[in-house]
Amino acid sequence: MKGTYKIADKIIEIISLHEKVHQYCKEYRCEGKPEITIVTSQADIDYERKRSAKTDAAEGRAPLKSPDDYLEELAVYRKIAEIMPEYDTFLFHGSAVAVDGQTYLFTAKSGTGKSTHTRLWRRLLGDRAVMVNDDKPLIRVNDGSVTIFGTPYNGKHRLGTNVALPLKAVCILERSKENHISMITKAEAYNMLLQQSYRPSDSSALAKTLMLIDKMADNVDFWRLGCNMDISAAELSYNKMKG
Repeated sequence: MKGTYKIADKIIEIISLHEKVHQYCKEYRCEGKPEITIVTSQADIDYERKRSAKTDAAEGRAPLKSPDDYLEELAVYRKIAEIMPEYDTFLFHGSAVAVDGQTYLFTAKSGTGKSTHTRLWRRLLGDRAVMVNDDKPLIRVNDGSVTIFGTPYNGKHRLGTNVALPLKAVCILERSKENHISMITKAEAYNMLLQQSYRPSDSSALAKTLMLIDKMADNVDFWRLGCNMDISAAELSYNKMKG
């Protein structure tokens, strides 16, 4: 099965075994000559199953019996993420919300409340707040500018928009009974940036990703937010981060 999609400004042809991949990406369908071709096989699906089982075991969960078509979705995005550094772009794990054309990216360890916090922003700001991607956006770094892209791979609740917008700030989220926020340095943010960025298996692509992370860190603001799950946390973080 075959389809063509525009993701992070690149026309990507996907050749898959299952139709679900194309249903998943349908909002990004386009015409044009492909710049990138992604082909998946049963071996790729089996690889994703082994990775998922390893992660479940490490986190003390019973292995999930994921269907092949779901695992193929993961395989497709992994292949895209492996190639994207060639185009000055990398995959990042976080929840991105845009307000008035500027994007704020929240990141943290799984289960901290990234999606909950961006939902509070949307509740606070209404139509001014647009979800860019609730899980795994792509980030492009050019000289002096950082752009974040919506992608089909936007989390279990499918919250995202097919847009490309400037990234203003990255905020590291932590749980706290009392809300507090402070600007932090690139050095203070760096370990979390590395943890939350997709690290390609190819050594040259990995080196390029590390360079892109470093360049991104020179062009956006960094914050650390200790927050509860009250809307007052969104009020505090928005009013401080917007500048």
